[in-house]
Amino acid sequence: MEVVNALGRRKSAVARVFVSEGTGKITINKRDLAQYFPSPILQYVVKQPLNKLEVAEKYDIKVNLNGGGFTGQSQALRLAIARALVKINPEDKKTLRAEGFMTRDSRAVERKKPGRPKARRRFQFSKR
Repeated sequence: MEVVNALGRRKSAVARVFVSEGTGKITINKRDLAQYFPSPILQYVVKQPLNKLEVAEKYDIKVNLNGGGFTGQSQALRLAIARALVKINPEDKKTLRAEGFMTRDSRAVERKKPGRPKARRRFQFSKR
């Protein structure tokens, strides 16, 4: 098998993934998964598509991650991994779609409006 690449985005995070045959090693920006995401919850989010298809020990994954915070990055990575797995085996798409791993979460920060401190927050109202 040659290297399969895919892209995942969430908020302002972008994950570029390169999947090849291997032993289940996930390398993010030249660091190990456990080192990059110390939280077990974020590690679980990243591995969700692999665990669902039971192929966690079958592929080595190299990742370039940039932008956003750790939650957005982990979810962008989950989408990228799911897309790469579908490129490898198109029959898996239905399973991953049912779990919601194939859908790009389009929610992002609402823009700040003029005359307000934030998008919807108003300045304190003073009656007198």
